[in-house]
Amino acid sequence: MDDIRPLVPSSSPRLIHRIQLDMRDKGYAYQTEKTYIHWIRRFIYFHDKKHPKKLGAQHINQFLSALGHDRSCSPATQRIALNALIYLYRKFFNIELEPLAFEKARQRRRLPVVLTHAEVKRILQHMNGKHRLMVELLYGCGLRLNELLSLRVKDLDFELSTITVRSGKGDKDRVTLLPETLVEKLRHQVASTQALHEKDLRDGFGEVYMPHALARKYPGAAREIGWQFLFPSISVGTDPRTGVLRRHHMHSTTLRKSVRRARHDAGITKPVKCHTFRHSFATRLLQQGYDIRTIQKLLGHSDVRTTEIYTHVLGRGAMGVISPVDG
Repeated sequence: MDDIRPLVPSSSPRLIHRIQLDMRDKGYAYQTEKTYIHWIRRFIYFHDKKHPKKLGAQHINQFLSALGHDRSCSPATQRIALNALIYLYRKFFNIELEPLAFEKARQRRRLPVVLTHAEVKRILQHMNGKHRLMVELLYGCGLRLNELLSLRVKDLDFELSTITVRSGKGDKDRVTLLPETLVEKLRHQVASTQALHEKDLRDGFGEVYMPHALARKYPGAAREIGWQFLFPSISVGTDPRTGVLRRHHMHSTTLRKSVRRARHDAGITKPVKCHTFRHSFATRLLQQGYDIRTIQKLLGHSDVRTTEIYTHVLGRGAMGVISPVDG
């Protein structure tokens, strides 16, 4: 249950604990909290564990420049570290920093690895059961792995053929398509989840983790089938916040291992990860002639420039140019 926020003592004098509590009060997503804490720790250790209040803009410049030069971090990684430190000083300490002047990381253009439709089918031929359905959803809906694992039964709408993604990247909700060819498989998965949930109720379990303060607002909802994870774990575990035994969703490593074996068995030499199917979803829609703005909305990108990278993956520019020799 490593995607559930652990409890932090409200009276703890430790700086990291006070930062965590402040971020939760301000409504930051848990992934953002973990990322910012990581970079704040790195910054403190970089300066020999000195308290951040004794450091200033020049020390931030030194740290960020070292990331870009000595550690060869990407511009995106350097920018995330910068955001963490800006939060620390401006929003937590309420200290206005002097203008920063650090050595920026060199921009390196990286195109995502994508699979052709035929390659995806070859991989799926070496998968079965629940894991195959999960990969079909990654490819058929453009989901991120964490979004897939966090799906609950109520997020499926078979009548409207939609899937609602809750608290995706940036803590945003969005709606994506539900493939018609997966309807029967998904109905079977819902039935399987319901049977397991009923068994848990008989065994004295059955309460699922509820996000934010919903457990207090709807005290009985945690035992309803609609709130159960679509792909539950095979075992019951201890909630790190409350110590209650409950069934969480499947762990990400389970599907990653299955995808790795299927890629090997299918004879695919490309480096395939679960996120590769999301990239392949986008390029497949472009190949079929769908509008870039529609694809942006389905993927949940806030900036269309992020989506436009898939036009380059196809070997075409943004205008859809084809080489004269291919004509």
